[in-house]
Amino acid sequence: MPAALPAFVRLDGPAVSLVLAFDQGVPAVLWWGPRLVAATDAAQLAALGARAEANASPAVEPALALTPQAGQGGPGRPGLVATRHGSGGARGWATLARVEQVDTSDGSVAITSRDAAHGIALIHRLALDGDVLVAKTTLVNEGDTALDVAGLAAPVLPVPGFAGHIIGFEGRWAGEFATVRAERQMGQWVRENRRGRTSHDAFPGLIACEAATTEQSGLAWGFHLAWSGNHRLTVETLADGRASVAMEALYLPGEMQLAPGARLETPALHASVSAAGLTGLSQAFHRHLRARPAHARLRRRPRPVHYNSWEAVYFDHDPKVLAEMASRAAALGVERFVLDDGWFKGRRHDRAGLGDWVVDAAVWPDGLAPLADHVTGLGMEFGLWVEPEMVNPDSDLHRAHPEWVLATPPAPQLAFRHQLVLDCGRADVRAHLLGRIDALLRDHPIRYLKWDMNRDISHPGSDWQGGQPARPGATCHVLGLYDMLDQLRAAHPDVEIESCASGGGRADYGILARTDRIWTSDSNDALDRLAIQRGFSHFFPAEVMGAHVGPATCHITGRRLPMALRVATALFGHMGLELDLRDLSAKEADALAAGIALHKAHRGLIHGGDLVRLEGAAGSSAFMIVAADRGEALLSYTQITQPRGYFAPSQRLAGLDPAALYRVQPVWPREQAADWPLAAGGTFTGEALMQAGFQPPRVHPGTALVMHLHRL
Repeated sequence: MPAALPAFVRLDGPAVSLVLAFDQGVPAVLWWGPRLVAATDAAQLAALGARAEANASPAVEPALALTPQAGQGGPGRPGLVATRHGSGGARGWATLARVEQVDTSDGSVAITSRDAAHGIALIHRLALDGDVLVAKTTLVNEGDTALDVAGLAAPVLPVPGFAGHIIGFEGRWAGEFATVRAERQMGQWVRENRRGRTSHDAFPGLIACEAATTEQSGLAWGFHLAWSGNHRLTVETLADGRASVAMEALYLPGEMQLAPGARLETPALHASVSAAGLTGLSQAFHRHLRARPAHARLRRRPRPVHYNSWEAVYFDHDPKVLAEMASRAAALGVERFVLDDGWFKGRRHDRAGLGDWVVDAAVWPDGLAPLADHVTGLGMEFGLWVEPEMVNPDSDLHRAHPEWVLATPPAPQLAFRHQLVLDCGRADVRAHLLGRIDALLRDHPIRYLKWDMNRDISHPGSDWQGGQPARPGATCHVLGLYDMLDQLRAAHPDVEIESCASGGGRADYGILARTDRIWTSDSNDALDRLAIQRGFSHFFPAEVMGAHVGPATCHITGRRLPMALRVATALFGHMGLELDLRDLSAKEADALAAGIALHKAHRGLIHGGDLVRLEGAAGSSAFMIVAADRGEALLSYTQITQPRGYFAPSQRLAGLDPAALYRVQPVWPREQAADWPLAAGGTFTGEALMQAGFQPPRVHPGTALVMHLHRL
């Protein structure tokens, strides 16, 4: 006989608890919030949440199941939308899979539910990794005919009624990760992305919180879908007051058809809860990422300071010039030289060459080996830019294989950066691309690939040749991309890979499971970057955040900014340079070298400490990186605009040991305002720094200040 089902299952992390109930025959969350004491049991929670029958409502409300189903009769959005076609039309849409088996292990649970009448099984797997819940839903077609799946959400999680605010993310190219806070209303808050990649304007993450939640206080629930393609995020508030968050890969019509016996697994949902505000929530996600086996690659050695050639030379490649640039970079303290776009056949502009991944002999008559050898001889690593998923119509590859692109003929392709998207869902396309990239990695001492992707997938149709209609191929493209990256990492485990998609257009935990760095934005404007990097930091730690010192005049914004500000902004990520080093004056080169040395001196703290975003006055930006033992910290303070008064308000710190004495020392820029009383530093208690704060100096807008705090 099958084992008796438990009434409840409880999982505990250091600071969170999850309690599941099965009383209606479906798995539902009874509690998802701060960790409960042992004496608070599930029966108490159930009793406290019990409701009387409401007028004009069901006698018993259908549970907010991990996968709400049409057969439950609930008024909300189902977590499974599927049909089975047979005689007489669509069948099998109103499923009700009931729990049959619950398997628990240390910190995890697997729940199997089945609807034999409709031929499906649902498997929910939930595990706590520290304080982050990782959850997936698997649908199994146990029927004898195909099952068309229009939607399958990762496990749906509730948010309490008092979490009345939603923080979402929006943006654009060169303006990613903007946070937007809105009051949660009855009905649905929905964000959809149909660009084929994570996208600049629809990052797959959101936060639910109390109205009073700040960076340092209040309750916050964070959710992120580890998926690099089309997706749908839904926060739904029912008329009965209950609310939930559902996240799912977004499938095109007819894209997902399960054969008998086949299964479909959702991307993983990563969720956490913090009683210590938005900063506490970010710290939980950062600890989670840092604990991944994939992250161990980044712990083997310090993250190397980059030099990227793009904003120095663009497509104008001259081996002598680039060798000179490498020499100048090494002299500044750079540890990795990355040759960007323009090195391959026919690539003198962005209208030709993509797809033909062979070195352009007209520009590089001796190949890339001389430059690579020069770079490594200077003690740096050599890296290379590639964009394997793209193809220019003006390329040998496209002329040979026009059928390899994603398209939906006879509909015309949208013009988009003079390029098309290869169908990476095809095995022959992947084999070709892997062969070319593998040859590059075998023939050159390449330790780093900047993997770019520079357009939306506007017409994601696959296998359209021969007069046959195109089938949807958006999901298969992403899965094919994952497969290529997995194969490359297996074959070349010492090669790091950066995810770049016109900047931060593909930033998510799905791509980060296969890469080592995310190019945060194509904008190197230091002031814009402060906001972009702050938004990025809600889910990602500093060591995976590409942050570069750009040219004095940003080619995107046209704004001219001082070296001290550019260094201070790039200092707190995976630092790099992206400018023409020949343009630097001796004073600027000296300052840049000093900034790189400062980053290296504190790199362990920056890439391993706890981020603390600070509340501050309008027109300023402030945050800290605090060591786990609170023994030291770095503070970044930037005056963006003029303060309302003669002086900016005092800036209070956070995350320190209140009883400890800290030596506070300004470390950047090297020359402080002569009339600032704290220019020489001082010694203060953590309590004084957190309660009273410090008075910033009177400085021009666009001035950054970095201070080092050391516990005595």
